[in-house]
Amino acid sequence: MMRHLLKVGLLLAGLLSLPALADEKPVLRSQVMTLSDIVTVGDFYSNAGLLASKPLFRSPDMGTSGNVPADVVAERARAAGLETASTDGLRTVVVFRGATRLNRDQLAGLARKALADRNAGIDAERLDIRLLQAPDQVLADPKVHDPIRIDRVEWSQSNGRFTIHAAVAVEFGTEPLTLTGVATEMVDVLVLVQPVRRGDIVREEDLNIIREARTKVPAGALTEMEDIVGKQARTTLRANSPLSRNDVQRPILIERGEKITVTYVMPGMKLTSRAQAMDTGAKGDVIDVMNLQSRRIVPATITSRGQVRVHAANPIVASLNSEKN
Repeated sequence: MMRHLLKVGLLLAGLLSLPALADEKPVLRSQVMTLSDIVTVGDFYSNAGLLASKPLFRSPDMGTSGNVPADVVAERARAAGLETASTDGLRTVVVFRGATRLNRDQLAGLARKALADRNAGIDAERLDIRLLQAPDQVLADPKVHDPIRIDRVEWSQSNGRFTIHAAVAVEFGTEPLTLTGVATEMVDVLVLVQPVRRGDIVREEDLNIIREARTKVPAGALTEMEDIVGKQARTTLRANSPLSRNDVQRPILIERGEKITVTYVMPGMKLTSRAQAMDTGAKGDVIDVMNLQSRRIVPATITSRGQVRVHAANPIVASLNSEKN
């Protein structure tokens, strides 16, 4: 019973809505946007009903627009069966035909991806592309998922020159597209903002990251801050030049010939003596030191500025002019 009442209610609702639908008059649009090569009744008129798919005109070329007299549109629509079609006070209707547009920047991006996809180990984000031969704009069929198909890629990495042969999807089939240019692989390297003198410690604020062509970057160029921050310049370093590991060293704490303190540590005892450094070194380096009284030379580890520690395995207690602390 309930199901029967529901059916009756739906039928009545449908009947009640029929006059309203019948009163909906087709209305001519002032502008039409289409992706097809044909403009239909439904493109021009709202409420075209079953006649919406009827063709009226051929569309303009892809990516262009054209004006159509409103009275001509109405006349053709009535001829196609839309009897109540009129101009609705319009004089002309503008018809736009869409297209997939690719400018030179987008074509460069296409080339960048094509080169990276076909060369293992190349990061597309690190390729600098300079187009030499390419159109300012390419118009492709917007109904095609991949409007440009790459057919062949030629790239000489020695000089960077490339040629890409492709096909563009157009209204009827495809058209050939050739892109030529120069592709340069770039790398991020560390440089100094301003010169650093020999012996100065490099700070993070002294550094900047720039992108250079890989062919211009010397082997061993530094790319990570932690590889240089806190290190000491071996020589005076210029600004804006790639830095390498050979440019810096760990800070020198002891210079050759410097008078230093030697510490010998053993369980329950700590002995110190004065000595002379026989080598230059940074923290953690093992250098030779000479006891100032006995003139005996032993190896020691640099612990801080002017301070070294003698390895416990060395038989040096007798050689130290020491005092117990």
